[in-house]
Amino acid sequence: MPKTKEQKRIILEGLNERVKKQTVMLIVDFTGLKVIEAFNLRKQLKEVNAELKVAKKTLIQIALKNGNLDKNIREMNGEIALVFGYQDEILPAKVVYDFSKKNENLKILGGFFENEFQGAEKFIELAKLPSKEELLGRLVGSISSPLTGFVRSLQYNIKGLVFALNAIKENK
Repeated sequence: MPKTKEQKRIILEGLNERVKKQTVMLIVDFTGLKVIEAFNLRKQLKEVNAELKVAKKTLIQIALKNGNLDKNIREMNGEIALVFGYQDEILPAKVVYDFSKKNENLKILGGFFENEFQGAEKFIELAKLPSKEELLGRLVGSISSPLTGFVRSLQYNIKGLVFALNAIKENK
């Protein structure tokens, strides 16, 4: 059943709001995706402060134009949905990429990163990057590694001194 003008206006307002608020936006083709799979994807995206929105290409095109984002959505094949990320720029791409590896019905077509259109390859590269927490853990490990080695070498010197003193004591 076709949507009324009022329903389309409400959908467009929601899209406009999300386009303004997003830090990253992926464009995906979900042709053939089952309802339960879409539900699971939405659930995973919600955990990383992101969401999946499905709308007609015409409404998406208008919302992009209103947000000063330049891309002709009508040229893209398939059923189009938008994934909006609101905090982290990389986590939504990771979630979508991991989901698309398990389910061939979801394909990344591209998206907007720093308000510039990027192809699917760019988002796949971003998705393969380590997370912020993992990078911070590596940084802490690399900073603490020399300190740990220094402390251990001091302990070995002290232990050597104690063994030497014990040997002298036993000889007397």
